[in-house]
Amino acid sequence: MAAVSEREPVKESAINAEASSYPDDDKVGFPGVPAVVGNALRGGLIGSAELVPGVSGGTVALVTGVYDRLLYNGSVLLSGIKGGIAGPDRGAQLRRANRAIDWWLLLPMALLMFLAVFSLAGVLHDFVENSPEVSRSLFGGMVAASIAVPLMMARESARGEGGFKPVRAAVTLVLGFVIGLILVSIPGEENPDPSYLIVFFAAAIAVCALAMPGVSGSYLLLAMGLYAPTLAAVDERNLAYIGVFMLGALFGISAFIKLLEYLLTSHRTITLLAMTGLMAGSLRALWPWQDDDGALRGIEGNWPAMLGFFVIGVAVVVAVLVAERFLGQGKIADPPSTFGETKTAKD
Repeated sequence: MAAVSEREPVKESAINAEASSYPDDDKVGFPGVPAVVGNALRGGLIGSAELVPGVSGGTVALVTGVYDRLLYNGSVLLSGIKGGIAGPDRGAQLRRANRAIDWWLLLPMALLMFLAVFSLAGVLHDFVENSPEVSRSLFGGMVAASIAVPLMMARESARGEGGFKPVRAAVTLVLGFVIGLILVSIPGEENPDPSYLIVFFAAAIAVCALAMPGVSGSYLLLAMGLYAPTLAAVDERNLAYIGVFMLGALFGISAFIKLLEYLLTSHRTITLLAMTGLMAGSLRALWPWQDDDGALRGIEGNWPAMLGFFVIGVAVVVAVLVAERFLGQGKIADPPSTFGETKTAKD
């Protein structure tokens, strides 16, 4: 995939951005067809990941090197909308936010993400339902290999702070692991006919996983009993259900993305370590041998085949990382200076 388009860094966090804090330079230029196609493919991968219980779209964004940029641009977009609705100079705030946003990143990714969700919902659901051990082994390998990404990003962040603080790092990793383990161990009973109010708030909770590596939105829906009804609504084009779900998702992400940006701006290293722990804990959901109620079974006789699928999953992620490092000139992620260059002394 081609590297994501570059832009002039913004020196102030978008979390408290007013119109004056947006750059006054020209809009982000067209980065070229390969970069736009690469961004679209990333969006397709993120959308596909969100359909699979135990796999996080945020993890895919980390692996493909666009996590920080997505969070930053999403935050600027939300700040611009807020300023355009209630700000003192609404037109100016919208125009400046428009110049600050990398639309060549957001629009192609959003388009392919929605296309992937609507076109693959039935296919991936059938794969997960009909081949549970194979799918868990494959996706487990992908998530396991992805754990290295936030860990290496945390190491890079810590270098500018004099290195890791061992006790704090260890406690954060353990807490993240325990929380991730708890989240994927919650038993869920399917709700075949949920009310729209339940759908709204379930979407608001589950969509936060889109921005948080290690937390699977699909698994949260599964725990709340709405995974199958939601996939069925998408597959059957139930517009009322989909509309309520999208409103809930917008409500949830608009609040959560600001919190995450603050954490990655002011506490970058510790936040990345927490993400690492969350991803490690989430592997419990991807243990190949499970009962229908999620109880884990021991290793069974088909373990060589399952190990093979696990290795394939690892190889896929390693290949993506190698491609991203090569195309990105050796960088796993190249965030805007909003993240990691300001207010990082605390961690």
